[in-house]
Amino acid sequence: MTMTSLQRSQLAAAFAAVTLVAGAGGYYLATSREGGPAIASTEDGRKPLYYYDPMVPREHYDSPNSLSSMGMKTIPKYADGGDGAGAVPGVTVDPAAMQSLGIRLATATRGNLTGALDVTGAIDFNQRDVAIIQARAMGFVQRVYRLAPGDVIREGAPIADLLVPEWGGAQDEYQAVLKTGDPALIAAARQRLRLVGIPGGSPRGRGMTTVRSPIGGVIQTLDARAGVTLAAGQTLAQVNGLGTVWLNAAVPEIRVADVRVGQTASAELAGFPGERFTGRVIAVLPTAQADSRTLTVRVELANRDGRLRPGMFATVHLGDAPRTALLIPSEAVIRTGKRTLVMLALAKGRYRPAEVRTGAEAGGRTEILAGLNEGEKIVASGQFLLDSEASLTGIAARPIAGDAK
Repeated sequence: MTMTSLQRSQLAAAFAAVTLVAGAGGYYLATSREGGPAIASTEDGRKPLYYYDPMVPREHYDSPNSLSSMGMKTIPKYADGGDGAGAVPGVTVDPAAMQSLGIRLATATRGNLTGALDVTGAIDFNQRDVAIIQARAMGFVQRVYRLAPGDVIREGAPIADLLVPEWGGAQDEYQAVLKTGDPALIAAARQRLRLVGIPGGSPRGRGMTTVRSPIGGVIQTLDARAGVTLAAGQTLAQVNGLGTVWLNAAVPEIRVADVRVGQTASAELAGFPGERFTGRVIAVLPTAQADSRTLTVRVELANRDGRLRPGMFATVHLGDAPRTALLIPSEAVIRTGKRTLVMLALAKGRYRPAEVRTGAEAGGRTEILAGLNEGEKIVASGQFLLDSEASLTGIAARPIAGDAK
């Protein structure tokens, strides 16, 4: 059985129609699967390898209109992260996606770094201004004046009346020598009074003497009691002066390099609003507090009117005069534990990590000692996503000039 020419023509037309429908269906399925056309070249001629979401960089897509498993619009990924052969490596982000990724830029600029450091502290006694009042010879406490620990006394205030038998004999001897009129003997007898411990070498009293405080201040301890027998060298009282006080400030160990002995410090106390007390740093104690990771910086303050009382809390202002430095926002700094990085913003939406060396920090800004130049742009927000992508793709950080690698 043979086919006529008309039948052959009809069969060919039917095959052509089936082929056309199949081709159209395949195109529709291919484009509808990812929501758009296959990977195409961008306006500047570069062809992306794939599209991805920086939050889940392991997921790759063929369509620019794809949504990642996080529900975010994807961005293109290029072969070298740049414009072609020899380009500077970096992570490329579509400018239109910067806002959705929360990327915000800042510029490294020169400005004044105040060096301000505000910490808390507490007033304490000046432990160098202490008087220990002791019995200079064996005797008895005849009377104790009405005092108690915590009392504030003036210089020369009486503490106790003592009877020292040994002093009576020395004083009688001095009176006898005094009648001779011999200057040498009188001087020797007065010296003996001093050696046996009579305060001031007084020839009067017949063994009785009043022990007085050599300084004004607060009585810390009072061991004198009426009728008590005293041994030579026994402590009667301890007095802490109030002419100056110490302000012990807790400074974080990462900022202790900003403090030096001799620099000026000021303090504000809640009890004296609007008033500042000025002093100087006299010591940075060598031991850090393990629980708070702070070191104690000791400031000496004048306390002529006695208003500053140990135990009072204060806000302490430390820091040097302002100086010029290269500054960036502190939030832009990425500290990994081994090195410090920032994310550079390069041309045409490319980003690359750069290693930096930081200095002091104040007012939300960090000093850059090396690794950045004035005017370079860095990422101040969203830099951790970019740094994660750079690490996954093996993009090396720009080293600090002059550092050995």
